[in-house]
Amino acid sequence: MSEARDHDVQEFAALLGRLKERTDRSYGQLARRLNMNTSTLHRYCAGDAVPLDFAPVERFAALCGATAEERLELHRLWILAVAARQRSRTAAAEAKGAAVTPPSDPAPEPADEPVRDPASPEPAQRPWYRSRRLLVSAAVTTALLATLGSLSALPDDRAGGSDSVEAVDPPRTTEPDTRRPKSSKSPSPSPRTPSPSAGGSKKPSAKATGDSDRPSNKAGRPRPSTGVPLTWSADSHVWQAGCGHDYVIDKPPQQVPPPPNPQDAATWAATMGAVHGKQTLVRITVQGKSSTAVVLEALRVRVVGRSAPVAGTNYAMDNGCGGALTPRYFDVDLDKDRPVARPADGNDSGVTIPAMRLPYRVSAEDPEVLLIDARTVACDCSWYLELDWSSQGRTGTVRVDDHGRPFRTTGTKGLKNYAYDTSARAWVPWEE
Repeated sequence: MSEARDHDVQEFAALLGRLKERTDRSYGQLARRLNMNTSTLHRYCAGDAVPLDFAPVERFAALCGATAEERLELHRLWILAVAARQRSRTAAAEAKGAAVTPPSDPAPEPADEPVRDPASPEPAQRPWYRSRRLLVSAAVTTALLATLGSLSALPDDRAGGSDSVEAVDPPRTTEPDTRRPKSSKSPSPSPRTPSPSAGGSKKPSAKATGDSDRPSNKAGRPRPSTGVPLTWSADSHVWQAGCGHDYVIDKPPQQVPPPPNPQDAATWAATMGAVHGKQTLVRITVQGKSSTAVVLEALRVRVVGRSAPVAGTNYAMDNGCGGALTPRYFDVDLDKDRPVARPADGNDSGVTIPAMRLPYRVSAEDPEVLLIDARTVACDCSWYLELDWSSQGRTGTVRVDDHGRPFRTTGTKGLKNYAYDTSARAWVPWEE
């Protein structure tokens, strides 16, 4: 029976391990997104522990891209594993109870307090002992009442009379000191002379000096953070599989130099006045400015210009290439009236890389790379991206573009196509 129970737990852990292996993330990265300790997640996948709640298991399955059938199977195995662990604990408790056999003779009862002779002087001490205890209790009660009375005489420094605790100060539409009259509802100050440490002030006053220059007029209340809590960078000259890309250039082949190395593509394209042909791959690196988590809520596409495809010649940086790795990406069809960034799976030698789905969490220690694959056939499109974020109760949107300008992609239908022949060291015509 014990082996069957262990088998149920190991089957559950094995399925967790298979789901984890599908992703390209470590235990630490997965644990941060599940809001649990790395060691806890590792123990689940190793069969050393079974979660008592299915909710973290469901989130783990969704993060790993499990199918509906796999989630049902995972839930079935989880039920069996939990039941197995509970039976194991019950059996262990029963075995422990059987091992501890009570002695045949019961333990002697504690001796009663000896009965004292009424003539003994001991009872005479009872009233004195009780009197001293009553005196100590009365002294403690008096001191507590005096402390509470002193605290009640202090001015009320809360804003708006609310008892709730706010994470940050709410936006103000008036001067910070205008809420000082609230203290008129507080108990009147104690008639005692204030101590020098109190500064001799009988606050509050409607015109307290220096409050507007203080970092915060609430004790222990942090200043609200400002600014965007994340940074980003974008590279729009990413080539497919590191070797394939098209540029449309309004120049004859004799005036176009050989294809550059991929890392020099931006400079080469700017010198030639090139426009991305058919496809623009944008790699965006997003990172928080601190260890505080920033949630990427949504990614939107904004097309700000449409016109007929540009005239010129289409120059292919390769004549067909490919690789075993296709990273996960966001697919964008610029020919749609309202383009949407749709998550798409990647592929690594036949193994699916689950698509990245928003919302997604980043920080200074946990950056993320977003790959955008924008395509067009029928237009010369100018576009940029908007990335919504949230952090610590604040929200905002950052615009992702090409160094202050929109990205640009044009269709190549009907244009002449050229590829570079390395043996002839010249551009030669080719058919798609």
